[in-house]
Amino acid sequence: MEFLTGKSIIQKTKLFRIISKMPKGALLHTHLDLTVGARTLLDIALRHPAIHISAPEWITSANMAFIQPNLRPITTNSNASVTSLTDPAYHPDAWVPLATARERFDAPLGGPDGFDRWLISKMSINPSDAYITHNNNIRNLVYYFPIWGEYIRHFLQQTFEDGIFYVEARINFSPRFMIGADGEENVPHVDWLRTFNLVVDQFKKEHPDFFGAKIIYSVVRDCDGDLLRGHLEDCIRMKQTFPELIVGFDLEMNVDIPFIFHAGETCGDGTRADENLYNAILLGTRRIGHGFSLVKHPELMHICREKGIALEICPISNEILRLTASMPMHPLPILLNQGVPVALSSDDPAMFQNMGLSFDFYQVLVASEVTGLLMLGHLARDSIVHSMLGESEKGRLVEFWETRWEGFIKELVASNRN
Repeated sequence: MEFLTGKSIIQKTKLFRIISKMPKGALLHTHLDLTVGARTLLDIALRHPAIHISAPEWITSANMAFIQPNLRPITTNSNASVTSLTDPAYHPDAWVPLATARERFDAPLGGPDGFDRWLISKMSINPSDAYITHNNNIRNLVYYFPIWGEYIRHFLQQTFEDGIFYVEARINFSPRFMIGADGEENVPHVDWLRTFNLVVDQFKKEHPDFFGAKIIYSVVRDCDGDLLRGHLEDCIRMKQTFPELIVGFDLEMNVDIPFIFHAGETCGDGTRADENLYNAILLGTRRIGHGFSLVKHPELMHICREKGIALEICPISNEILRLTASMPMHPLPILLNQGVPVALSSDDPAMFQNMGLSFDFYQVLVASEVTGLLMLGHLARDSIVHSMLGESEKGRLVEFWETRWEGFIKELVASNRN
């Protein structure tokens, strides 16, 4: 069954409740701006008067399913003559305060609760979007600096609650600035990282079992050489300022920072994304993000096995983005049988509704007749082994995880003795 279609059924199963309690090690592939659930993000946004919403036309029962709204902070008076998106007099693309738009959403369309349901549906992928059409989602809220710290805190909390003790999150540094409290794009990267560091340090003090969160500096690939060189220089500056925080760079350049590249996230054979597997390995990548098409290249699988290049496999993401029609058709068993190291990851959980890692572990388990708890434990442990932690830190986390794993197994056996 497709994940989004069957998610509500999955959550009711005894097996999912067991996996939810499982210590999962580390989360090594997730994009920070798509990690906090739409409901939580909307609640945060509603507490900020600067957040406004617009729509390309006034919203009715006939078009609301197809309308794609925009959200952004605006600190000056919007001067909107009409403050309801459902008013026939609404002017297309006019900015309305988010809280006001919610309060005045037309009662026949559900009122404030209907507004919430509608907007949340635009901030995540639903079964129709995933399996029939494609949906564009809203990410602007995350890059509003007054929200940034609270957003990171929610991400860490939900991650830790799912039995994850360490994170390496990708942050997209393609925008030069974040939007500040004054509504201007003037918050530099160094302030993004300073806030991230402060929030993580505070969270670790409150949760001693959480080992921390690091950052993989990421940028989009479709930029010219000069722009890419600028990003690389910025990454180096950030690494010098926060030496323990930046643990990798996700793109192709020659620099003394570990490479952790996206590659092979495709069904294609010989396509650019497929050929990037060769580039990533030749450039010395420490891990490969996705690597879905690696199974078409036996020699590359051999190299990954021999060099210990782990694949950050994102099962639910692969299914929803149509790289595989279902989990039983996923190439993960081939990779495991060939000895290629793998770390299960969530990719964009806010979009795909697979918060934490429990859903991905569940899908891997039920898709196979041979995969059992032993394999899940192996995958969880490997996520720590192939993290970018220093060897002493890595050893401490492995030891901690093994203690938690032993306790988990004992509790599971005791609770199912009869």
